[in-house]
Amino acid sequence: MNALNGKVAVVTGASKGIGAEIARQFAAAGAAVVVNYASSRQDAERVVGDIIRAGGKAIAVQADVARADDVRRLFAEAKDAYGALDVLVNNAGVYRFEPLEAVTEAEYRRQFDLNVLGTILAAQEAARHFGPLGGSIVNVSSIASVNQMPNSVVYSATKAAVDSITRVLAIELAPRNIRVNAIAPGATATEGLAAMGGVGTEFEKTLVAGIPMGRLGQPAEIAKVALFLASNDASWLTGERITASGGQR
Repeated sequence: MNALNGKVAVVTGASKGIGAEIARQFAAAGAAVVVNYASSRQDAERVVGDIIRAGGKAIAVQADVARADDVRRLFAEAKDAYGALDVLVNNAGVYRFEPLEAVTEAEYRRQFDLNVLGTILAAQEAARHFGPLGGSIVNVSSIASVNQMPNSVVYSATKAAVDSITRVLAIELAPRNIRVNAIAPGATATEGLAAMGGVGTEFEKTLVAGIPMGRLGQPAEIAKVALFLASNDASWLTGERITASGGQR
């Protein structure tokens, strides 16, 4: 499958989890991939190594996408390495679940800075780098944006903002042939979920009980949706939010 043959893609937060699998699948589909990471250099280099051993092209670039200077440098290094840009996946994000009384200003800013401001800054810079044929932006949202649960007031709000950003930019950037879509994953078996005690525990059983398909999602399943949205197979789609959640709403 060469759905992205000759394309260049930046994937933020790609050192592990869903982002890492998106990077691998994009490379397998023919794209040269910039694997962005904030702090996990070893993990990012491991993803790059996987891609190169499979015959693909990839580099790792450190950048905190909540910082404008870092974002500019990220895209400058992508251009220096590959000369162009065709796809951006805004995957970088953080979350923390806690009751209302435990929410702090610092935690609010941490999540909104990365999940919301980071999405805007990366989209802004990508739009500057896309060529005359346009490009594709894929934002990673969450079912939490519409299927809120207790103890997620900040995180759910950030993902609702991502949905809104997607719809607004889809309209704003359409005249430049830049498509903007979102994926809303449900509970997915990532390192982050495992760190929360959400894999192989009673908590996982609770999560799965609310999923019609009766299991957690896998990063590879989310990556396939991102690949579709990034490719010309989705050339008539913009402003869409595709839910990938095993039927959970």
